[in-house]
Formats: sequence, structure tokens, C-alpha cells
Amino acid sequence: MKILITGTAGFIGFHLTRRLLADGHDIVGLDNLNEYYDVNLKYARLKELGICLSPEQKQSEVFSVRKGRLQFVRCDLTDKETLLTLFRDNAFNLVVHLAAQAGVRYSLDHPQTYVDSNVTGFLNILEACRRYPVSHLIYASSSSVYGLNTDFPYSEKDRTDQPVSLYAATKKADEMLAHTYSHLFSIPVTGLRFFTVYGPWGRPDMAFFKFTDAILHQKSIEVYNHGKMARDFTYIDDILDGILGVMKVDAPRGNPPCDLYNIGLGYPVNLMDFIRAIESACGKTADIRYQEMQPGDVLKTHADISALQRKCDYHPKTDIQTGMKHFVEWYKTYYHLP
Repeated sequence: MKILITGTAGFIGFHLTRRLLADGHDIVGLDNLNEYYDVNLKYARLKELGICLSPEQKQSEVFSVRKGRLQFVRCDLTDKETLLTLFRDNAFNLVVHLAAQAGVRYSLDHPQTYVDSNVTGFLNILEACRRYPVSHLIYASSSSVYGLNTDFPYSEKDRTDQPVSLYAATKKADEMLAHTYSHLFSIPVTGLRFFTVYGPWGRPDMAFFKFTDAILHQKSIEVYNHGKMARDFTYIDDILDGILGVMKVDAPRGNPPCDLYNIGLGYPVNLMDFIRAIESACGKTADIRYQEMQPGDVLKTHADISALQRKCDYHPKTDIQTGMKHFVEWYKTYYHLP
């Protein structure tokens, strides 16, 4: 197939692009290479995919580079005309939309960035799919849409009208936009609510990355709500299995043709147990500084993954100890640590 992946220099987008290239697909990967976190990591991911950028290209607004079956396009999601041209010229079979402005705490101080990228950007993707139809649009939502919901595990049937961060609100807006476009224009759409993804090549702004960095460099870590939190931590390989599973089965055919699934490990892990797994993988003990709960955080996430299991036989299999061992091994290699 010919597939568009947005956010291809991002954490999940990079892994999915690499997997699909290995499976023989033709990929157009789009990313704006913003500096929300260390941009050198994004360029390193692209280098792993065979895309080596020169300093001059890094400064360009829009450019395209091809390597084998991968065409990389630097473009911002708000650039509607470039997106439309890309869709017109490529006749994509499938679109996997992963690009977004991530991060809960960052959204407290940069609201416009989230609306531009997550809402306007997604609207532009939907408009492109409307004008140049694709067989299936798969997009990334988030467990954050469950907000203040305290009914566990989270089910796709639960209310999601109590977001506690602007990031969550934009992801909920995406779900509503997807449903509306699917209803009005019969676009086959599947949304995936990701639950705390971690693993090699992960994002430096996420807790597992920050904790590992601090522990290996003998620095203290800040643990919010005195450690009394839990997350449905999901290893990147399990996330890929879920995305690929959705890609391989029939696109939605309902009225409207719009599906929505949780994609997670399927059970919560206490934050302190997660930290112990990082300590074990690092072979060092964390210096913990306990802090109060932060605005936008929730106490617990827990995914009901039964719907995705029925859809594509999704069965995550990587436990926290194994997953963090793989991440720490990658971290030491990438940063040249003994």
C-alpha cells in the first residue's frame, strides 16, 4: 500500500514507519520537526530510517527527501495547501495520523500551539481525506479524554466530557471532528486512545525518560502526588501490534463508518512499582523528591481493551520490567553510557 504517516519523526510515528517499510509498503512520512523537545533526537530517528538531513534543509519551511520506499516531507499540519497537494499527487490507500502537540503540562502555558496543531491540523487532514478519498484514516487520540472519570477500567462507552487539560480537550475535539466528517462524507475513520506509551526512542519529556536520565546521572527525580498514582503503561511494540492489527482488518462500515478503541496494556501499574522497574534496569537507586499533585494530572488510568481484542485479536505481552530493560539498554547506547 501507499501510506501517509504524519509525525513520522516522532516516537510512535518513527517505529510505525520502520515497521511498515520492513513490510514492503511505500511510505510518505510527514513531520514539522518542531523543537518541543530535543530536535536532534528527531533527526536521529530519521537517520535510522535512511533520511539524512543537511543543516540547510533543517532551516527550510517545506522540503521533501526520498530514500528508497520512504519519502519524507517537512511540513506543518496547518499548511493546508501543501497537505492538499500531497494528497492529490499520491493517491494514498491509508492515512495514519499521529502528529500532534503532545504533553499535558506544556499545554497550560502554550494553548494556541495545541489548538493549531491538534485541532486545525487534524481538520486539514480530514479535509484532505474528504477531497482525495482514502480507504481508511487511523488517528491518534489519548486516554487523557477520560479526564475526571473514576469508573475503572475506562471503556469506550464512558463519558468523556470532563477533560482536565487543554491537551485532553483538543483530543476530544479530534474525536468529535472525526465522527462528524465520517457521518457527513462517509470517511472510514478509526481513532485509537493511546495509554502512556514508553520504550526505545521515546520522548524526553515523558516520565520514564526523565526518571531514567536522572537515575543514571545520580540526580533527584520529582514524583507527584507523593507517588500515589497509577498508569496503564504500554510498551511501544504492543502499540505497534495494535495499530497494525487495525490496519489489516476491514475499515469501519457502519453508519457512520467511525470506530474508536482503547489501546493500552489492559491494567494499571502503580507509579512506585514503575520507578522500581527503572531502578532495576539502571542498577541504581532513585533519589526521590515527592511533590504535590500537578494541574492537569489524573490519579489513575486503566484501559478496557476488550473491544480492540475483538476487533483485531490485540493482546499486549510486554511487562514493565522487560519494557524498561529494553528502554535503558537503548538509552545507554544512544547516549554512549557504560
